[in-house]
Amino acid sequence: MRKLLFESLIRPILTEAPPLPDGEAVRQLAEAVGGAARRRLGRSLSIRAVDAGSCNDAELEIHALSNAFYDIERFGIRFVASPRHADVLVVTGPATKNMRQALERTYNATPDPKWVVAAGDDALDGGVFAGSYAADGGVGSVVPVDLHIPGDPPSPTALLRGLLALLERAENG
Repeated sequence: MRKLLFESLIRPILTEAPPLPDGEAVRQLAEAVGGAARRRLGRSLSIRAVDAGSCNDAELEIHALSNAFYDIERFGIRFVASPRHADVLVVTGPATKNMRQALERTYNATPDPKWVVAAGDDALDGGVFAGSYAADGGVGSVVPVDLHIPGDPPSPTALLRGLLALLERAENG
């Protein structure tokens, strides 16, 4: 054990630096989502994030939307604690047996018009959890899904692009 500890102190870092996103492009994307929400809904967009049984990788990316870099709340996009105040349900992870009823109740508590976004590969078809005794498959097996954002996990910019596509599709009928 001691040998491994000393080797880890002298070994160089094995990871590479993350790619730097274009701050101006992210700002324009977030402004477009906020503008589309105001045109479609007449107000800002409210999102309720629902973890239906994920491994929390997609939640980290969703929470990154609220950090100082993305700060989507400045564009009128906000996360809400109650589904009764939400326009969009962003669901992550496969639909597990333990969360099936809670997801149905959350969907039923969300007022119309409402949209469901399945974020990540696990939400589409169960991903790595497919076939597990605890998973019932993707989110679409429990509630109707309006948009799937691929990725494992989807990046914050992919989430913003997905929300923009959802609002534009709803605006165009």
